[in-house]
Amino acid sequence: MRLSISRSKNSASYYVIKTAYINGKEKTEIVEKLGTEAELQEKLNGGDPEEWARNYVAELNKKEQEETRPVLLTFRQSRQIEKNEKRSFNGGYLFFQQLYYRLKIHKICKTISEKHKFTYDLDAILSRLIYGRILFPSSKLNTFELSRQLLEPPKFELQHIYRALSIIASESDFIQAEVYKNSRKMTRRNDTILYYDCTNYYFEIEQEEDDKQYGPSKEHRPNPIVQMGLFIDGDGIPLAFSLDPGNQNEQTTLQPLEKKILNDFPLSKFIVCTDAGLSSTANRKFNDRDGRAFITTQSVKMLKRHLKQWALAKEGWSLEGAPGTFDLSKIEESEELKEKYKNAVFYKERWIKEDGLEQHLIVTFSLKYKDYQRKIRQGQIDRATKVVDQDTASLKKHRQNDYKRFITKTSVTANGEVAKKEVYRIDDTLIAREEAFDGFYAVCTNLEDGAPAIARINQQRWKIEECFRLLKTDFEARPVYLSRKERIKAHFTTCFLALTLFRYLEKELGNEFTSTEIITQLREMNFLKAPGEGYIPTYTRTDFTDALHHASGFRTDYEIVTQKQMEKIFKDTKS
Repeated sequence: MRLSISRSKNSASYYVIKTAYINGKEKTEIVEKLGTEAELQEKLNGGDPEEWARNYVAELNKKEQEETRPVLLTFRQSRQIEKNEKRSFNGGYLFFQQLYYRLKIHKICKTISEKHKFTYDLDAILSRLIYGRILFPSSKLNTFELSRQLLEPPKFELQHIYRALSIIASESDFIQAEVYKNSRKMTRRNDTILYYDCTNYYFEIEQEEDDKQYGPSKEHRPNPIVQMGLFIDGDGIPLAFSLDPGNQNEQTTLQPLEKKILNDFPLSKFIVCTDAGLSSTANRKFNDRDGRAFITTQSVKMLKRHLKQWALAKEGWSLEGAPGTFDLSKIEESEELKEKYKNAVFYKERWIKEDGLEQHLIVTFSLKYKDYQRKIRQGQIDRATKVVDQDTASLKKHRQNDYKRFITKTSVTANGEVAKKEVYRIDDTLIAREEAFDGFYAVCTNLEDGAPAIARINQQRWKIEECFRLLKTDFEARPVYLSRKERIKAHFTTCFLALTLFRYLEKELGNEFTSTEIITQLREMNFLKAPGEGYIPTYTRTDFTDALHHASGFRTDYEIVTQKQMEKIFKDTKS
């Protein structure tokens, strides 16, 4: 900043001015009008206005270096804003950019670029696809356009994105392995326990093609799907993923991906935790060797008769920290005992040998879980009753867990003759049969640890379900609008990386905020550009933004962030 004196025949006016470069052009702005010579003389009681003004500008420059000076902005009601000039930018991506560079994904991109010898900026493209998937999930075209809203706009063309997708797909396994290796240098990974599950994603098409095949959709949609198998660690941070045809049995997806982990990742001994749908005997035996282990959900209904009788028997139950055993029938008959043990988890355990595999069978019982299951079922029964009473015409073939399973149809008379009218009623026998299993839950493992420890590990499987929810709901990973096989894989690779960065951010925030809070407020972290000065935050400062800045080590919540400060933030997030 410098002093400018505008002189006329009878007076002089003093201004503080500053030269700034806006859109590559030099422009001089008035920072502050100090007053006329007469006004300053009166204010200074006859002192020298020019000497005072020069000292004032020097003090402003000193404060600017210390980043404490007041910033004065001049706006005019009569001046229109420039056409097509962007004035508002999002800075929420900066917190993901810091993690992106800490995981050295930019170096992974450099290695890939040198291998394939292309000229476009893969790092810029992949990073924008990742940030966009979290902050403004949409098509690749919209992601390109919306990336212009970031404080650091993209320096590539739309055509480069589509060319890059093929490269990202071909190098997907390399990217996953390198991100994992780099993550171990960044922080300690909780990778002695791995959770695996499968989900699927639908396409807005009707014709099957490549991996897009008709199969059992998790969302019960009549569209072709692809399956995603996902491994996460004990903290819920993704480890690796794979894509398989939608018509493939999900039980067969575990071993190929796990073999890839064993080959490409510095891992050898770990526990694989899965749900009942992936608990085939082959998968259990695969993880019963070479120091690996498994914990898998076991359907009590599917146990052999003698094991089912043992599991459902009311006596012989243990409780962690309590001596002796308990009889569940006595607890369920006493209101006092039900209140006392309403949050307790009882267990019994034994070793079994099935199909040549020794397994530790653990069964748990919880009054809270029992009440939850009965509440869900009662809602289904109420819906079934309403259909029977009012709308039998809507009854068709139902799915295994559909509420219509409680409805039975009678088509013959008591004499065995064909009835003139079909009669529908609620099947009380089926309800009673299902209620016998309420509150019970079982797992099988080859670990010798006590039942409470095994149960605590298995209880964390919700983390992988939450990963799928984030991908499908918050990151809008489906429906998938891409058609070419390599572009579909690239799409899910960017989704996988976005999930990884997001999970790390949650961890750095101490898991104190919900995913909705995090995503919503990051999307609202906008800044108004003050030409020649910097950026004015227009978002609301909250406990979340305070925690975010504390975890990241930089701040953007000052009344104005100068251009110099913002450039330093850009540099720091990339160091």
